[in-house]
Amino acid sequence: MTELIVKEDVNLPALPKTVLPALTELTTALGIPREVLASSEEIEYAWRDLPRELREIPGDLRGELIARMCVAVSTGLFDGAMNYIWNAAILQLRQKIRNFGLPVVAQIQQSDFEENHLLELQDSRLLELCLKLNIIDEDGFFFLDQCRDVRNNFSAAHPTMGTVNDREFTTFLNRCVRYALADSSSPRGVDIGSYISAVKGPRFNDHQCQIWVQRLTETHDAQRQMLVSMVHGVYCDSATAEPARLNAVDLCIGLSDIFTASMKSELINNHSEYVAKGLEDKHTASLQFFEKLGFLGLLNESEQHVVFSRAVDRLWNVHNGMNNFYNEPPFAERLLELSQQGAIPETIQEQFVQTVTCCRSGNGYGVSEAAVSYYDEIIQGFSPREVASLIRLASERRSILGRRIASGGSCRSNFKIALGLIDVESVPNVVKADYERLIR
Repeated sequence: MTELIVKEDVNLPALPKTVLPALTELTTALGIPREVLASSEEIEYAWRDLPRELREIPGDLRGELIARMCVAVSTGLFDGAMNYIWNAAILQLRQKIRNFGLPVVAQIQQSDFEENHLLELQDSRLLELCLKLNIIDEDGFFFLDQCRDVRNNFSAAHPTMGTVNDREFTTFLNRCVRYALADSSSPRGVDIGSYISAVKGPRFNDHQCQIWVQRLTETHDAQRQMLVSMVHGVYCDSATAEPARLNAVDLCIGLSDIFTASMKSELINNHSEYVAKGLEDKHTASLQFFEKLGFLGLLNESEQHVVFSRAVDRLWNVHNGMNNFYNEPPFAERLLELSQQGAIPETIQEQFVQTVTCCRSGNGYGVSEAAVSYYDEIIQGFSPREVASLIRLASERRSILGRRIASGGSCRSNFKIALGLIDVESVPNVVKADYERLIR
């Protein structure tokens, strides 16, 4: 559940009545025009807009620099105020990188990265790193980089190219607050070495799996995408031990609800690369990976056909083999799970329908009682097209299903039970007459 953040109103005192007249007296005493400083109107407008922006800054971040900024605004020193708020933004971005984890940054950068490296980063490089770590998004990077340029050329940090008015200052302040200071939380990075070591280690227990799922949930989208892609590669590696494969699947199942379109796209790209390079072992393992995550619908129809075809063939072989009554249930359950991941490819629909219905009707000696519930659930989920295929096959004496029904006995009675599972509204008009004949 998302935590509700209550924003505190900031009630600044009214400008002292002596401040604005004092500015006039000061410029007069120095013998310079009053216009070299911000006008009284600009100061009043900037001061009026301050509370709205300060309200967005969490209380623990309203420190010394924010106070100095307010004092600078009250006297019209917008160039100094810009410098103070910019420094506050930079300090907060540095803290967010610390929270992310300097050792993790070093892993991502593939170079040493300690406190001194963070402090020595130029502002431009700091913003680039924050973008890479997803601490700021592309919009934030764009606007903060603009602020950096304005600060370098129009603030008190350097000799200025010109001056800014109250509206330009307020825009600068808004961007620093919105993209750096408004959210005091920050993602925590995941130690990649420890992560891979854990995945490739012994089988996860429930608590261990939950901890890693939580860590991946708390990091940012870009790193989470990279880490999910890595365990997909671990799963598809033929040298990977089975416990590590199961760990990889458990992690991804735990995260599947927050998989973004970009993460799914990355997995599809990796899968397609195996196909392009002719890596059959990895391609087969990758198909299993998508199946276990319930993501078969992301693959193209030809690849879905391969998965369904293998599952249908294995069930049919087991059904026609020795001890089929005892061996069918796991194969029937797997086919049910596959059928719940999306539409059955048209190229395998007829074989799928015939296999399931034949298994449900039995072979003359009976039916696998432990598998019946799986068959019934599959049949109840038949699409109108699959229902039409079922009725057509049942009506053809040349089909396997047609011959079994024609033989009478338990096969025919079991078939009628299966046919009764279908909602009559799902029966297409083109086969309605045959349906009514079969159901009688």
